[in-house]
Amino acid sequence: MSELGISHVRLDERLIHGQVATLWLGKMGTTRVMIVDDGVVNDPIAKASLKAAVPGGIKLSILKTVTAAKRLKEGIYQDQKIMLLTKKIQTIFDLIDAGVPIESFNLGNASSREGTLQIKKSVFLTEAEIAKILELEKAGVVVTAQMVPMEEEKRFSQFYGK
Repeated sequence: MSELGISHVRLDERLIHGQVATLWLGKMGTTRVMIVDDGVVNDPIAKASLKAAVPGGIKLSILKTVTAAKRLKEGIYQDQKIMLLTKKIQTIFDLIDAGVPIESFNLGNASSREGTLQIKKSVFLTEAEIAKILELEKAGVVVTAQMVPMEEEKRFSQFYGK
């Protein structure tokens, strides 16, 4: 991951908000925030809000999944420290399936929706998403859930209890 410039991958449907801007970006030494979401790319209001939310001195990319995968694999960000944010867990799965070597990711926030189970206070996932995460963990991907960086880092299978 780091050879591509990725320092941290996080699922957080809120994308850039107070905790990300003030806690995560500083802890990671982030130089670029990469939002990967096919819907946000085509939403001028969301894009404007994200641009306003990024702290000064940090670059912002808002990309479709296919474009992000292509650019990351080309290595054009390799000298940067990217915090990659997605609104949906499926986007992370899609990046991995597209060949982006994501070795670890953090489950930050995923609200309740129909068919989901509460995994942690702020993380709700479907049975299929849970199965995929457990499969990825067996393949060596480190999946954690932390709201803030000061919270103890635990692997998904530790707190999910499987």
